[in-house]
Amino acid sequence: MVDHTVRSFDADLETLDRHISEMGGIAEKMLSDAMDALATMNIELAQKVIETDLRMDALQRTVEDLAVRTIARRQPVAIDLRDTVGVIRISADLERIGDQAKNIAKRAAKIAGEARLPRAIVGLKSMHDMAANQLKDVLDAFAQRDPDAAKAVWRRDAELDALEDAVFRDLLTFMMEDPRNITFCTHLLFCAKNLERVGDHATNIAETVYYIVTAQNLPGEERPRGYDATALA
Repeated sequence: MVDHTVRSFDADLETLDRHISEMGGIAEKMLSDAMDALATMNIELAQKVIETDLRMDALQRTVEDLAVRTIARRQPVAIDLRDTVGVIRISADLERIGDQAKNIAKRAAKIAGEARLPRAIVGLKSMHDMAANQLKDVLDAFAQRDPDAAKAVWRRDAELDALEDAVFRDLLTFMMEDPRNITFCTHLLFCAKNLERVGDHATNIAETVYYIVTAQNLPGEERPRGYDATALA
């Protein structure tokens, strides 16, 4: 009976991991497609990203429901409890990354008819590449339960923030050069903020992964949301 219970619990954890992996893959694809749609003003691709967000929302609900049922049935402790609660947080951050990609896609569709300023997109492409790498690396850190890799992602967040500042200044310059650029560049400013937020959510996931494995908060950080290290350690 005990072996059966353990096997069932392990199966629940494996299912949760598969759902997180699926959400991560979808988030990466949405982000890539949203940036492509913005760079090429591809309305059809933008619409595809927007529609995909429904799948992300459904997966998040699935993860939350299964995790709650698992906690109620199995009453896990220590790392198993941190793992189960952690996937709820990670699914929420991945869902929000999907929202950021959707927002970029909506902007791409909205400005498809505007006069294009190709050089204004360059900085956003750099931000996208940096944010996408953060997301990939933190998903790998979760899959491998690697706290050092998670900490490395967490440390890189400042780089994306600095790049956003540079993009902000560039876009303001383009707007001052020619008032006809104002509408186009204003939409790009919102896209830059969306990309910066992707980095923030990747950082949140890194904090969660680190806590799952070590039962410790990252140095200098506040206690993770909803966690009591004493209770879960």
